[in-house]
Amino acid sequence: MKKIRKLLTSLVPEYSLFPLVLAVLFNFSVYYGSRVIAGGWHHYNIESRFDELIPFWPPSVLIYFGSYVFWIVNYILMARQGKKEVCQFFSCDFLSRTVCLICYILFPTTNTRPVVASSGLFNQMMVYLYTIDAADNLFPSIHCLVSWLCYIGLRGRKEISGWYRKCSFLLAILICVSTLTTKQHVIWDVAGGILLAEFCFYLGKKQVVWETYQKLTDKVTSKIFHKTGAE
Repeated sequence: MKKIRKLLTSLVPEYSLFPLVLAVLFNFSVYYGSRVIAGGWHHYNIESRFDELIPFWPPSVLIYFGSYVFWIVNYILMARQGKKEVCQFFSCDFLSRTVCLICYILFPTTNTRPVVASSGLFNQMMVYLYTIDAADNLFPSIHCLVSWLCYIGLRGRKEISGWYRKCSFLLAILICVSTLTTKQHVIWDVAGGILLAEFCFYLGKKQVVWETYQKLTDKVTSKIFHKTGAE
């Protein structure tokens, strides 16, 4: 246990470990938990005429899958901030997933996916994506939400190189576009994800919000490391 702790704290400060783990676990809980609850309920299709104009482009699946690397890198960067900034960002992350959970249960959505030919590498990747990810939990798009958080979490941080902040913005935009060109999401999903990210980021900076989050995580972190420190 001490070796694992040492490895993790070489990447992020000790006070960031629980917020980072909580973010991952809560994200999966929201996504799959809401599917268990509302999977069999009526789902609404909120596709618009504009979505019909957007072409289906299988190669964009590379950007879609590549987003996971982007998330890992930027969330680690976010977790390497000062304690106050860490609590502000991860309280925002927690609030955003809570809103997603409410939306997925109260207003479950779906969309129309194209028939994909089985020939070609990109087509096969698209078939795989559709196989592992059902057409639900769409509004707001977690893919766009997390990608936008990866950008705004670094926005204005002068200690991060300007070129990387610009790259994060570009990658966030490309990932949002890829959710449309892979027909994983519709325009309303993308807009909802971006707006939710901005709103929760604003709320996360409120003192009452991040301090409440800090008190919770401090208690858990204290118990965890008090126990492991005694082993």
